[in-house]
Amino acid sequence: MEFPELGKHCSESSCKRLDFLPVKCDACGKIYCKDHFQYRHHGCTVGISKDVQVPVCPLCNRPVPSRRGDLPDVAVSSHIDRDCQSDPAQAKRKAYVNRCSAKGCKQKELIPVHCRHCGLNHCLKHRYPDEHNCTGKGTSPSGAAAMARLQQKASSAAQSQRASVSNLQSEDEALAWALQQSLYEADLKERSSDQNTNRRTSKQRSDKSCFVS
Repeated sequence: MEFPELGKHCSESSCKRLDFLPVKCDACGKIYCKDHFQYRHHGCTVGISKDVQVPVCPLCNRPVPSRRGDLPDVAVSSHIDRDCQSDPAQAKRKAYVNRCSAKGCKQKELIPVHCRHCGLNHCLKHRYPDEHNCTGKGTSPSGAAAMARLQQKASSAAQSQRASVSNLQSEDEALAWALQQSLYEADLKERSSDQNTNRRTSKQRSDKSCFVS
């Protein structure tokens, strides 16, 4: 025994299933089965255009407004970096305080990385002179003394930041800090080696001058 008037066929061209509990789309007005009644499941352009969803921050559970067409992940990430008031987000912002001085770069690092020529702080990407269009000159004796004081100050800042790292929730952030610390120590050794080389060169020139006279 058949009941031809019972149920409706799904309007989705790839389905056409006979559903006894069909759902009418409130946007396009067509009938769909339980698998295709949502806007995205039957490609409803009318429904998708009015289906605006606001992403929620996973740390503070607050809605994050974003412009139409923007990726929700980008909006949430920007919110965590600047506006989120949760403890993990604030701890991350306090740890990453060393902003790059390169034009157009907003990267912040856990530890300071100062250029030995211009003395400015830069991120790992722009730490070399040719990467940040360095305009500084060779270090004079007074500049070397100032650089030594700067290194001592940076070392103290790095020690204080170790305490901040212990409060970070992510193992990836701790690993990034360890990598940056290693690069920073290597840069300090390179500066010390260059200073020793300059001293030896100056001494050799002085000895030659004394010999000639």
